[in-house]
Amino acid sequence: MRSRYSAFVVGDAAYLLRTWHSATRPAELQLDNNIRWTGLEVLHTTGGSPFHTEGTVEFQAYYQGGSLHENSLFTRENGAWVYVEAVIDGGAASV
Repeated sequence: MRSRYSAFVVGDAAYLLRTWHSATRPAELQLDNNIRWTGLEVLHTTGGSPFHTEGTVEFQAYYQGGSLHENSLFTRENGAWVYVEAVIDGGAASV
C-alpha cells in the first residue's frame, strides 16, 4: 500500500499498473498531475502476512484540499502482492 501511495505521489503510472491485479487492471492509467498528495494514514489491515494469500488495507490518503478514504483488497499474483479493488460494504467482487 505504501509503495502504491508513493507511486501516486511521484506520478509513476507504470508501477501502479504493474502492482494491479490482472483481472481488474485498466488498460491505461492517466494520473492527475494537479493533485498534490500530502500524506498517508493506514487505519486498519487484515491478512497480508507471508502466510496469507489476501489482505485488506483501510487507509486515508491526504491531498491538498481533501482526502481519499478506502478499504483496498490485495491478493498475491505470481507471488507478489497486487491491488485488486476497493472493498465496498464489507465485501468485494471475486477475482
